[in-house]
Amino acid sequence: MLNVIWLFMIVISIIVAAINGRMETVSQAVFDGAKTGLTVSFGLLSVLIFWMGLMKIAEKSGLLHLVSIALGPIVQRLFPDIPKGHPAIGYIMSNISANILGLGNAATPMGLKAMEELQKLNPDKERASPAMCTLLAINTASITLIPTTMIAIRLQYGSSNAFEIVSSTLLASSIATLFALMLDRYYRYRTMNKLR
Repeated sequence: MLNVIWLFMIVISIIVAAINGRMETVSQAVFDGAKTGLTVSFGLLSVLIFWMGLMKIAEKSGLLHLVSIALGPIVQRLFPDIPKGHPAIGYIMSNISANILGLGNAATPMGLKAMEELQKLNPDKERASPAMCTLLAINTASITLIPTTMIAIRLQYGSSNAFEIVSSTLLASSIATLFALMLDRYYRYRTMNKLR
């Protein structure tokens, strides 16, 4: 559906530009957009590679294991229907850890693997399980301590203090995560009462 929306917007822009006799402006915007997109992509790629490298070092040094141990009791409370020691728990903790560090792109593969494992536990393959809904809520809101992607973009565009967004990001993402978890618990409770 998103592709259709983008295609519609592009076609309408070209038609309006052609009617107004401003096709050269559209051509210039296309080339400028491509140049900016490439520049931003390279900037983000370098930051992502740096943080992925740090994540690998954290994994090899055992830091991620310590984070997983610290998050273990919280994850077990959030996902009571997942058996202890199930592979989904490890993927969920890795996903949450990556999101906390602001590595949304790095968190995505781990989140997808967690969803695959949760689907194996799901008795109704046509509907998302409560655990899947909880993971989606946490992953979408995700508490972020270090918004690495935004810091990288701000640095790339010459921000004088690229790190000033850390406290506001932490506050906003904490509130979003708390609200997402409250809604998740409310709907989980409501669903359980309907089944009784």
